[in-house]
Amino acid sequence: MDNQRRRLIDRPVVSSSDAADLTSVRPEEWPPYYIAHVFCCVNERPPRHKRGCCAGKGSRQLCDYMCRRAMAMGMKNIRINHAGCLNRCELGPTMVIYPHGVWYTYSSEADVEEILARYIMKGTPVERLLLRPDEGPRH
Repeated sequence: MDNQRRRLIDRPVVSSSDAADLTSVRPEEWPPYYIAHVFCCVNERPPRHKRGCCAGKGSRQLCDYMCRRAMAMGMKNIRINHAGCLNRCELGPTMVIYPHGVWYTYSSEADVEEILARYIMKGTPVERLLLRPDEGPRH
């Protein structure tokens, strides 16, 4: 991992001593509270629902695995959350990672490992797992 990325992952969240420095800066220019915030859909629908659901494809267990692995890898300043429906059920399990709004599908612990190691730690998209904006339904 390059030093700049390592510094981002290891830096502390905005502290009270930094708050004084932010008084002259617009909120949208503040540093992010987390360098990466991951939302993993764990929505559950009835087993025969026409769109399926991420929970039925193991998303809750994979999200929990991702959280444990991130901690074990020493990643700081990232947050991994269970999320409700992200409305891309047919493509799931799905996750979206902010601040960049990058969407992934994943189905195994190996996929989670690759997303953590390549995208979260190095900033390199995992092309084979990316969900493009034109994939899946919209409301």
